[in-house]
Amino acid sequence: MAFDNEPLEEENFAEMFEASLKEQESNRITEGEIVEMQLEDNRALVGVGEKLEGILNLDEIRDENGELMFGKGDKITVMVTGHYNERPKISYKKVLEQQKTLDFIKEHKDDFEDVVVEGVITKKNRGGFIVEADGVSFFLPRSLAAFKATDEVVGRKIKAQVIKLDPEENSIVLSRRKLFNEERKRKKEIIDSLMENNKIVEGVIKKITSYGMFVDVGGVDGLVHYNEISYKGPVNPSKLYKEGDVVTVKAISYDKDKRHLSLSIKAVLPDPWQEVEDELEEGDTIGVTVSNIEAYGVFVDLGNDIEGFLHISEITWDKNIKNPKDYLSVGEEIDVEVIEINPETHKLRVSLKRLLPKPFDEFVKKYREGDIVTGTVTSLTDFGAFVKIDGVEGLLHNQDATWDKGVKCKDILKSGDEVEVKIAKIHREDQKISLNRKVLLESPIDKLEAGQEIEAAIAVIDTHRDRIRLSVKKLSRLADQKIIDDLNRDDSSNTLGDLIKDKLK
Repeated sequence: MAFDNEPLEEENFAEMFEASLKEQESNRITEGEIVEMQLEDNRALVGVGEKLEGILNLDEIRDENGELMFGKGDKITVMVTGHYNERPKISYKKVLEQQKTLDFIKEHKDDFEDVVVEGVITKKNRGGFIVEADGVSFFLPRSLAAFKATDEVVGRKIKAQVIKLDPEENSIVLSRRKLFNEERKRKKEIIDSLMENNKIVEGVIKKITSYGMFVDVGGVDGLVHYNEISYKGPVNPSKLYKEGDVVTVKAISYDKDKRHLSLSIKAVLPDPWQEVEDELEEGDTIGVTVSNIEAYGVFVDLGNDIEGFLHISEITWDKNIKNPKDYLSVGEEIDVEVIEINPETHKLRVSLKRLLPKPFDEFVKKYREGDIVTGTVTSLTDFGAFVKIDGVEGLLHNQDATWDKGVKCKDILKSGDEVEVKIAKIHREDQKISLNRKVLLESPIDKLEAGQEIEAAIAVIDTHRDRIRLSVKKLSRLADQKIIDDLNRDDSSNTLGDLIKDKLK
């Protein structure tokens, strides 16, 4: 809330203070004598002269333990504050408050303009408000209170600055407006000094949130965003700091409209990325520590607030990797190769697999075309099966899996099966391996010899190449189908067994 700095209007604060206490008849202080204790009514009758007996609430003369400090016949100094049912209304507490007020005036008479009071508003009237603090009553004029007309202020705790002391009237006048103006001026000076001189200062953490920390620097609160804590990037401040910690910060910006001061911790520290750019090159091998594992990859710590990223595809040559946790653990120290340095985005990408032996290179050292090996089926497709042999996958095409035409790998194999195959071809350029299974199986033509007479069905007539394809299996299937057809046409009472026997004779 803004307030102008125009000179305060001339006001008779003493008169306003008196108006605020107008319900009090005289505020006369006198010495009286307790003439009667009416414990059942929690009051005492006190003689205050002129044959008048005032009414005193006993709560005003109890100590901290609730014990009465005065009794019948005791002398007591009281203030006559008014009348009640023709009797003077008196107060012992008001005398003590008045004495505290006088002591306050005496103590601060030479430096009152620097005194800030924190108290509670106990009442309000047409002229302003009464504020009580440490047993002292202060007057806050309405024009200097800086409250909205609709504010409910009684019972509210406030801070205000002392602007006037009046020993004769025993009054102390406060102003919230002046305090606000002084604080605004002081904060502006602090912020201007931080921004203009590029100062590095110490501050105290007042509050930690999910998005950063509020830090008090000389009475001004600034925000250290979680991006400004570490060169690693966004971090959770609650894992690194606690409220009350002292931190070294630097002001980086100030929004005058929103009155937001932005601070930075990392701006005080040397930029470790400069060291990375100066000393590291792509292709270098460095030692790192695994700091965090995610499903898509691993973050590694280079030290000095620098993190690199190891993508899941750069962990191993195994293309079937499912989770990085199967290969690495947090805290593990590993060597990696630097594969990308981006100075603009401060991103560093590394690779582990590039430092590991390449499975294909190891494979060609160990195996040759024509070798017969045992592998494990890793996946099945419409065109064949992939079989892993010593960490390298080879392709077993459908046509090389079996002698049976139209039969596919997925019809006779399943993932996880162990299968014996022959290395048909090693393609070094594109690092692919072709496998063959059917050559290890007995071929149907191995029953056959030259000149042997066979009975077969014509499967295909190729007029373009003058060729005829015969099939023994097709003939067998046709014979089986003929038996079934004959059975379906036969309406005799013969049993199925009899009919089959007749056909087989």
